[in-house]
Amino acid sequence: MSSLDPLEWRTSSYSANSANCVEVAMPADVLVRDSKAPEDGYLVVPSGSWAQFLTRMTSGFHG
Repeated sequence: MSSLDPLEWRTSSYSANSANCVEVAMPADVLVRDSKAPEDGYLVVPSGSWAQFLTRMTSGFHG
C-alpha cells in the first residue's frame, strides 16, 4: 500500500464513472493521476495554478 492510498481521489462529475479519466486529490497542492494506471504516479500542481486552470476551463478558454 502506498502512502497516497488514504487520500480521497476524485474524478470529474462529467466522467460518468468511466475508467478513462483523470483523478485528483487535494491534500495541500493538487495531485493528478490517470485513473486507468494509478500506480504509475501522479503530477503535483500548486493549488493556485490548479485554480487558474479551472477558471480558464470553465470560462471557455481554448488557447
